Amino acid sequence: MKMPYRNLGRSGLKVSVLSFGSWVTFGPQLAGRGAADCLQAARDAGVNFFDNAEAYSGGESERIMGEAIRELGWQRHDYVVSTKLFWGLHSGPNMRNTLNRKYLRQAIEGSLERFGLDFVDLVFCHRNDPGTPLEETVWAMHDMVERGQALYWGTSEWPADEIRAAWEIAERHHLHKPVMEQPQYNLVTRAKVEREYARLYPEIGLGLTTWSPLASGLLTGKYRDGIPDDSRGALPGYEWLRKRLTDPQAHHAVDELCEVAAKLGATPAQVAIAWCAHNPNVSTVITGASRVEQVRDNMASIEVLESLDEDTVARLEEAFEPLAG
Repeated sequence: MKMPYRNLGRSGLKVSVLSFGSWVTFGPQLAGRGAADCLQAARDAGVNFFDNAEAYSGGESERIMGEAIRELGWQRHDYVVSTKLFWGLHSGPNMRNTLNRKYLRQAIEGSLERFGLDFVDLVFCHRNDPGTPLEETVWAMHDMVERGQALYWGTSEWPADEIRAAWEIAERHHLHKPVMEQPQYNLVTRAKVEREYARLYPEIGLGLTTWSPLASGLLTGKYRDGIPDDSRGALPGYEWLRKRLTDPQAHHAVDELCEVAAKLGATPAQVAIAWCAHNPNVSTVITGASRVEQVRDNMASIEVLESLDEDTVARLEEAFEPLAG
């Protein structure tokens, strides 16, 4: 099965149903030739959307991705790239954890410089900022699009009422509206996508670029016997994940996922990714990998997507219901 493409919400931009992101891997685990090889493996599978953020590895992730794309010689019209802004890289009251106009203007310029690009296709407000008037942020994002530094803007992990309020401000002033949201979505994290945002899909045409389809590796099944030394759960700074990755109740649900995967002739990871893509409100599922083999395995989820019927989806959702938030 070839890679399908979906419109990003109500926009005309088409993104691959599976995409490739750099969180965690670019910098700590991947750089140089390894990063380029993973990007090319994803592109060979039909991926056209590559996700990044200013805060990933303190800006290094954008630099690594930009260098890899230049090394691969990709034409700018062949791919869609994103960044996300909020956390900041510099000290000072206006440069961290904010969406004020000063920060946003300087942050996008820094991202473009690290990427080596004239514009990004998508830019996300990485979190909402109660300390800045929402109208200021909406105008700043509109101006960013008007300057040609980004083509579309959206949000990441915003409450539904804040997204709607931003959209209504843009509507009232005839500004560029937020087009997409980037929430976590997987078998154990479902509330935002399935309930909180439910009215935003038909009413404002919100698109989703979802992240962590494997729940930071939990849904691969590799943590059922503990934390492997070469896994994400063993990385410094990710101690917060370990309780979740070793939860007996979670492993019981993962056992059910493994049974479904065996029946479909797939891996648990492939089934978990395909389950995310099965939701028609999801424009693209962001996958991650630190090796080319992982990229190829993840991309094979497209074949599983074709085999997912409603009974199988219901079985999975029932198994994970006690954990789902």
